[in-house]
Amino acid sequence: MRPIDAAAHTRGESRYVDDVNPPAGMLHGAIFGSPVAHGEIRRLVLERGRNAEGVVAILTAADIPGENQIGPTIQDEPLLAEGTVHFQGQPIALVLAETAEQARAAVRQLQVEVDPLPAITDPLEAYAAGEVIDRPRTLTLGDVDGAWGNCHLVVEGSCDIGGQEHVYLETQRSRAVPREGGCLQLFSSTQSPYASQKMTARVLGIAHHRIEVDVRRLGGGFGGKEDQATPWAVLAALGAWKTGSAVEIVLRREEDMRMTGKRHPYRSRFKIGVDPEGRILAFEAWHYQNSGAAADLSTSVLARTLFHSTNSYHIPNVRVFGVCCRTHLPPNTAFRGFGGPQGMFVIESAVARVAEILELPREEIQRRNLLQDGDEFPYGQKVLEGRAGRTWDEAAETYDLAAIRRRVEEFNRGESLEKKGFSVMPICFGISFTATFMNQAGCLLHVYSDGSVGVTTGGVEMGQGFNTNIAIVISRSLGIRPERIKVEATNTTRVANMSPSAASSTTLLNGNAALLAAQKILDGMRELVGEELGVEDLDSITLADEQVLVDGEATDWTWERLVQAAYLHRVPLSAHAHFRTPNIWYDEELEKGRPFAYHVFGTAITEVTLDCLRGIYRIDSVKILHDLGRTLHEKVDLGQVEGGLAQGIGWMTVEDLRFDDSGRIRSHALATYKVPDVDCMPDDLEVRFLENAGNPLGPFHSKAVGEPPLMYGIGTYFAIRDALRASGAELGSELDSPMTPERVLLALHAPSLRAIEAKRSEATETVPAGG
Repeated sequence: MRPIDAAAHTRGESRYVDDVNPPAGMLHGAIFGSPVAHGEIRRLVLERGRNAEGVVAILTAADIPGENQIGPTIQDEPLLAEGTVHFQGQPIALVLAETAEQARAAVRQLQVEVDPLPAITDPLEAYAAGEVIDRPRTLTLGDVDGAWGNCHLVVEGSCDIGGQEHVYLETQRSRAVPREGGCLQLFSSTQSPYASQKMTARVLGIAHHRIEVDVRRLGGGFGGKEDQATPWAVLAALGAWKTGSAVEIVLRREEDMRMTGKRHPYRSRFKIGVDPEGRILAFEAWHYQNSGAAADLSTSVLARTLFHSTNSYHIPNVRVFGVCCRTHLPPNTAFRGFGGPQGMFVIESAVARVAEILELPREEIQRRNLLQDGDEFPYGQKVLEGRAGRTWDEAAETYDLAAIRRRVEEFNRGESLEKKGFSVMPICFGISFTATFMNQAGCLLHVYSDGSVGVTTGGVEMGQGFNTNIAIVISRSLGIRPERIKVEATNTTRVANMSPSAASSTTLLNGNAALLAAQKILDGMRELVGEELGVEDLDSITLADEQVLVDGEATDWTWERLVQAAYLHRVPLSAHAHFRTPNIWYDEELEKGRPFAYHVFGTAITEVTLDCLRGIYRIDSVKILHDLGRTLHEKVDLGQVEGGLAQGIGWMTVEDLRFDDSGRIRSHALATYKVPDVDCMPDDLEVRFLENAGNPLGPFHSKAVGEPPLMYGIGTYFAIRDALRASGAELGSELDSPMTPERVLLALHAPSLRAIEAKRSEATETVPAGG
């Protein structure tokens, strides 16, 4: 079937938050944010703004009727700052005016006097100062200290891992509309409708059921709208509550980039020990996460970093430390991969250093250490149906890894101005929310008397093809054409207490809830058919191609006849179902458990060519063998793999997120922050899915596909590093990302630059005083 939204997207007919005609008298909001990253508010001057053209109201923390708090995990994030500001751009006041232009003009008239305080932007500095969120965590397996003495080689190094801006096409936006009875209806671009509902109720001091949140679709999210969409929905709701008028807030790109959090940067160290053949005997890592000014989802992100710190490798002795460090940057947040990429980058860096020192091919060490069934992760879960070795071996055979290695070596022997490099990147990614209670979902399913179907789940369509997946699940379950099915907007009045659409779990959770709802309706229908046709074995009654079958043989009962009969016999044609992921748990005190429903595996082979004079590079090819279970919609899944790869390549190469020492963002617009474009992608991109690899827990044996492919982009970093080594560039124990062309250029010409600097210093020393 064609993806549900394809035609509407192509024609420009798809509606987003601010595409719907506004209610009469709707006001527009603009945010007055802190001009400094850290300081005490001494005085807020609002008079000139209040007198500006079109301004209806200016709201501050003093206008909040309930609790001034929107922290999702730890209560450390006020909606509007009062007393102290903790990051540059932190909302202080909300201006409401007749037009968005008038609201922004009034913002420029506001003034705040702040007594500045020192700003911390480095997580190591924050950790040294005791600025820690929650508690440090450590995962252990085996006897790390006792293992070092048995190692042939012990290598240490460090990684400075950059952050990443989400750059969703649709910036943050929300609309709040007052309804009768003191209720509000919110239209928000959020991955977490229940978070917006819950936090709005908290800030307004009212019950959840008086807030309705409706989400038709998002113009991209990537984790940046899991929690970071909440403040804009709550601010719009606060404005509507205080004025009695509808209120809309739409951030411009610069505002969005300045005020919202990003992928967490990390400062990490590692220590790895191996035997003479490169088998890993011990591994230790220290992860210092730059959490930003508030917890947001940082503690959960850190947990996934720890869980994925050994990637696809079995290491018998492991100790991994992690801590959330509070800095004076916007609170960092979820991003595709949710902490997993940072952990994987560090272990891959450690393996790369071992290979370089032992002068062994990196891919030989990787293959030698891959997980096998029965191996234990540091968090206690054991590998079941592990496909690390299978995806590696099939990728190596399918894409002829040996030939790639020979081609690269031959090229490098014959060329001096260009060098090639390649890498193999295995992935192992756990599927489930790391907070066990979040692994639940609901579905409301209606079959109308004409045979059409409406379905609502807690999942949000944000460009990942979720609605298409749900339509496929219902179509296959009921044996009807997808054209009969309408996937409704996500709405908190139809499905309550929903988990976010995140963690690559949206289809797993909501798809299984949809299966259960369909089964409830089918059970009633089978009983009816059994009575009418005299069939005792109800399991022999099935539906396919809109026909009722008995023992696989067609009857004269069609889908429409069945629905009509069910309606006339008062058989329920509506059902609500609830799904919770089975057999998962985690004990944070012991740091052991079974946090994931299953794991996704895969292997990518990346080849690059480096210009040794200019430091620029091109990605020649990426070839992927991905463990997808059984695909629900191959083109949708292929788009997810390719999109995830592009985002991973961008994070590893060109997306250089920068803040200055005062906490002000310098990569504040798309003119100063490079995002991957078509030229960043390989000319030769091939993706194949692992065959005969069904997943018992996924709807129709599918596996998650949203986040795991991003980690394939990490291979690009190590392919470029491989090319740098071939060029003779000096590479040390520090592996920092992103690998920008500027960073590559400096590595290529480091000796020359040092010589120039030495001559400059020598010349300076010989100049007479005052000369």
